[in-house]
Amino acid sequence: MYSSKSLFTFLFFPFLLSISAHSYTHRARAPCKEMVFFFHDIVYNGENYKNATSAIIGAPEWGNRTIMSSPNNFGDMIVFDDPITLDNNLHSPPIGRAQGMYFYDQKDTFSSWLGFSFVFNNTDYKGSLNFAGHDPLMNKTRDISVIGGTGDFFMTRGIATLSTDAFEGSVYFRLRVHVKLYECWKLL
Repeated sequence: MYSSKSLFTFLFFPFLLSISAHSYTHRARAPCKEMVFFFHDIVYNGENYKNATSAIIGAPEWGNRTIMSSPNNFGDMIVFDDPITLDNNLHSPPIGRAQGMYFYDQKDTFSSWLGFSFVFNNTDYKGSLNFAGHDPLMNKTRDISVIGGTGDFFMTRGIATLSTDAFEGSVYFRLRVHVKLYECWKLL
């Protein structure tokens, strides 16, 4: 015979599963907020100190900290403090800064791992958006996670689709960042 506890578990557990599955599968499919930004990265190369926005802070034994390593920049770690703009013009007024790091993590192809924040302080946006994820640079578009935020982006989550909008050798690149937020909170 069944004990009352096992009978309760037998009868109640499927109900819990259906509630859990129902709430999970019926989340909003459309983003609650979408934005497009550009950030401009100018790597220090030993000669461009005045306008550099990033620097190699770690390199493999065979590399150095002013020229990207071969093959495929493998082992280089870069920190950055890049301007964020609403269009692809480096000289447009910045609406914030992209601050963080990336490192090249594969020998056989260009690939990196990113961890950074968009720090906003303007009339349109206040606060920060935080990002992390793998960036297979040879793909036309790549998705990384939006893992939180502050201010206008308090506790937000979503996806950021990256695409390389321009590059000049290993000194300058511009990323287009299409942010799609799926969890948005409004502070009262």
